[in-house]
Amino acid sequence: MARWLFRAVALLISIPFFYLAAAGLGALIPGAHPPIAAGPATRIALIRGPIHYDVLLPASGPLRARFAFAEGAGVPVHDPRVRWLVVGWGSRSFYTATGSYADLRLSTIWTAVTGDRATLHIDVAGDVQGLPDILYLDLSDAQLAALTEAVLASLTRDTAGQPVPLPVAPFGPTDAFFAAEGHFSALTTCNVWVGQMLRAAGLDFGIWTPTPQAVALSAHWFGLTPP
Repeated sequence: MARWLFRAVALLISIPFFYLAAAGLGALIPGAHPPIAAGPATRIALIRGPIHYDVLLPASGPLRARFAFAEGAGVPVHDPRVRWLVVGWGSRSFYTATGSYADLRLSTIWTAVTGDRATLHIDVAGDVQGLPDILYLDLSDAQLAALTEAVLASLTRDTAGQPVPLPVAPFGPTDAFFAAEGHFSALTTCNVWVGQMLRAAGLDFGIWTPTPQAVALSAHWFGLTPP
């Protein structure tokens, strides 16, 4: 009995190491992506939080128009002070119930790890120059258009074709949550979604990047970050 108990404990302890090792390998193996023409570059960014990356899209006139629906949920998309549109995908229970990490509960973590509905978080930002933990990437107009389409395709829409805002408290005065497609789990995390979006834009990127470390490793490995 003691031997089986020891083996069970050893297996539980080893799971995180296997997970991180697989994440590192997945960051280096390129996933399939459509061929999209390169061209004059527009800069986007990935900004890192404690456990995941958000995608920053430049707040150009066309992109503001594509995300204008978020104005009705309180996101000041057309504010002239806005420089970036910030989007992130994640676990609905974890994302919407966790204003800070002090709010974390074991039940919320368990739901996120084992499987949860998804949400898309939309916010805005001003000048982010000089902030730490930002990766800049240069995309052609065609690649940026493909990325934008992939992000918007992540939204769940109602019968009228409109995004569905969630009736939950935002993190602050400029953000909102929307119902999203997909299913969050330990295998399909917010960082995996980032990789999916970048590959949809025609970029070489790791086939499985479940951690922020894997996202950063993959971006550098495939030479996506400009010097």
